[in-house]
Amino acid sequence: MNTAIILAGGVGTRMGLDCPKQFLPVEGKPIIAYCFDIFQKHAEIDNLVVVVSEEWQSFVEENAEKYGIDKIRGYAPAGKTRQHSIYNGLKCIAATCPGTDIVIVHDAARPLVSDEIISACIQGATEFDGAMPVISVKDTVYQSKDGKTIDRLLTRSELFAGQAPESFRFQKYYQIHNEVTDAEIGATAGSSEIAYRHGMEIRMVPGSERNLKITTIEDLETFETILKGGM
Repeated sequence: MNTAIILAGGVGTRMGLDCPKQFLPVEGKPIIAYCFDIFQKHAEIDNLVVVVSEEWQSFVEENAEKYGIDKIRGYAPAGKTRQHSIYNGLKCIAATCPGTDIVIVHDAARPLVSDEIISACIQGATEFDGAMPVISVKDTVYQSKDGKTIDRLLTRSELFAGQAPESFRFQKYYQIHNEVTDAEIGATAGSSEIAYRHGMEIRMVPGSERNLKITTIEDLETFETILKGGM
């Protein structure tokens, strides 16, 4: 059984808006509803757990009902960091979907993920301990400790940018979170980071430039353009 955690607890401070980005309406429909629709229709996704702040949960519930999303099995509170939110989602899965084999972690602000990427992540977590979509880094990347001078040249062919969803064998991933310190959870930047640090073998699968995460006004405009068939 496969259960997806949809992370919708972010406040979207980088966009400077009052409304969190995942709830912004685009073409008359909130961004999170586009994300829901993809996972609702995917044949390999059995359940959904939504991580959302208390003040926005009723909004999410109303839109889930409006757009016919019936795979949601529970809601978990947003945490103080992204990884804390994931941990809250894992605990919700343990309580509501205990038969889960693979957990898929996705951001509500990535509304253009493809069926192919989701399937590849599920397959990857079946063959390995987990999987994440990546894209090659196109630009030359430099390392600088002070942000002013170059300290190190990095080999571009060995660098990849991670995307979501990220998938994991549920019990292994959940156990790690139960055993590590709260500080380590808080210091974790990416979903696969904590898994890798604790010995889980993570497979990289092909991502897509189209699978963008809406974090800026420019990203939002790109999403609108894609919906209108301009890209």
